Amino acid sequence: MGGVTRQACAVARLTAGWDDAGHGISLHDHHRRYGELPSSRGRAIGGRDLIDQVAAAGLTGRGGAGFPTGAKMQAVAGRRGPAALIANGMESEPASEKDKALLTRAPHLVLDGIELAARAIGATTVCLCLPQRRRKLIAIVTEAVRQRQQARTGAVPVEIRELTGGYVASEETALVHWLNGGMAKPTATPPRPFERGVGKRPTMVANVETLAHVALIARHGAAWFRQTGVAEAPGTMLTTVTGAVARPGIYEIAGGTRTGDLLAAAQAQSGVEAVLVGGYFGTWHPVGQVTGLPFTKPGLSRAGAAPGAGVLFALQPGTCGLAEAARILRYLADESARQCGPCMFGLPAIASDLSQLAARHPQGDPLDRLQRRFRQIAGRGACRHPDGAVRMAESALTAFAADARAHSRGGLCLAADSVSRDGLCLPGRALSPGAGSVPRGRALSPGLALSPGHHP
Repeated sequence: MGGVTRQACAVARLTAGWDDAGHGISLHDHHRRYGELPSSRGRAIGGRDLIDQVAAAGLTGRGGAGFPTGAKMQAVAGRRGPAALIANGMESEPASEKDKALLTRAPHLVLDGIELAARAIGATTVCLCLPQRRRKLIAIVTEAVRQRQQARTGAVPVEIRELTGGYVASEETALVHWLNGGMAKPTATPPRPFERGVGKRPTMVANVETLAHVALIARHGAAWFRQTGVAEAPGTMLTTVTGAVARPGIYEIAGGTRTGDLLAAAQAQSGVEAVLVGGYFGTWHPVGQVTGLPFTKPGLSRAGAAPGAGVLFALQPGTCGLAEAARILRYLADESARQCGPCMFGLPAIASDLSQLAARHPQGDPLDRLQRRFRQIAGRGACRHPDGAVRMAESALTAFAADARAHSRGGLCLAADSVSRDGLCLPGRALSPGAGSVPRGRALSPGLALSPGHHP
């Protein structure tokens, strides 16, 4: 991307060489870009050695939860009998494009991580789950698997499984349930997948970016991984930056990079006043509340936020944040598993109240009603879906408190001076599904790799 210096890209790891190659590189080119696996150079690494390296590296899951990867591997490896591995490439978060970018630009790096993790935990069944709608991505990954089979790379065959499920389909228990013949919907826990997963085997479920990092740790070691980032967030992570920015796309950032530096690198528009951090299950914040904080789980927790799947959305100046939050909440209500009262009745009710508030046609006192509904739903769902939806909606009422009060009186919010035909304050560039969260022509290009404290 224009304007990015080589110095700024010096810490690029997963994204190394992305600007110089197209989609679906060959296995030979993959080895030239990232180097061969240690086992290919006569120095095998696997089992306890790899698990120890991953734990020492401090790698955490990049799918949203941020659980320590080494502990997850050990939990499966320490149980009896053959295990299973699920590589999660579903990326059901509508605002995220990072996993798609990784799988299309560096499919063999993910497959390296799958091979290594499977060997380390003793997996005899390996499934790579991908969204059925992404036909080009599936074709690229399928070709990469074919190349590896032809080269006889990998002891455990990788089975590509295509899912049609919606937002909740990427939850780990939903994937296990689907692979066991059920619907792609979350199930009650315990048992957790590491206890009883695919075919009742101990099962590790890992995001594809997490597995790509495992492949690099196996090549270079834990100390190398920690050379970038900070103690509380070592290494790098992929983020999707979108919304009111001149350079939307995928950015590889070092752990500890300030949120404000990430927005600056993406050239956020002047006048941006609010951001959504973490995606649809994330939280809304006045931009000044988070710009000085590291884009890490510990750092953002000071503001009650989290990176989630690595999403940062800048709200268009002049856009009604309540209207955008109402759209997202309606989407989350429609995408629920419909397995419990909070999802079947609670989320639609919240979506209705929030839409009334955004449209400046409230019935009764929607603010009081929303707060009561939040308390009734939180912690009572069959899965985490209603909790995530409530968290997003609740944060919107806090971040846009003045607008909410103005709307509750039937007036325009502070962000807009006009309304649409349906009565909503006119939006700018929406984050909602179908509204172009990330321009497809640029989403697959890395922005730049940022070091902590770097100021573009």
